[in-house]
Amino acid sequence: MADLMGVAASAAGGGIFGLLGTALGRTAAFFERRQEQAHERARWGHESALLELQMRADAQETEAELALTDTRGSWEGLSASMAAEAAIASSYKWVDAVRGLTRPVLTFLLWLISAAIFFQADLAGRAEITETATFAATAATLWWFGDRGPSGKPGAGGR
Repeated sequence: MADLMGVAASAAGGGIFGLLGTALGRTAAFFERRQEQAHERARWGHESALLELQMRADAQETEAELALTDTRGSWEGLSASMAAEAAIASSYKWVDAVRGLTRPVLTFLLWLISAAIFFQADLAGRAEITETATFAATAATLWWFGDRGPSGKPGAGGR
């Protein structure tokens, strides 16, 4: 009987140790999964931050490309305007005189209009109207007279 008790005790002890081993394995697996999930969350947060930075960089690159395209278009417009003026042949002296005075007279009138608006507008709307008129007058002045130096051709001085 003692042998039977020894076998039963060995079986019970083995079962208990087996259950304890399974419980310890499950507990270790639980903590291991928890650690893996924390690692994945940290990795996802890092990837999310990287994607956000990449989106910002792409947006800045797009803005820079748009600004470059806008600037290039402005210079091409100025170049085309200058080429169109250079293509106009000389005519009668009075026609050349009127053509030569058109820009200065229009610019002077724009500045007069700006001054009149400034002094005649009520105080509430003065700032916006004056800013708009000054912008138009400044743009016209710089567009029309910004690059009017001699072109190097005989008789083709700036107008």
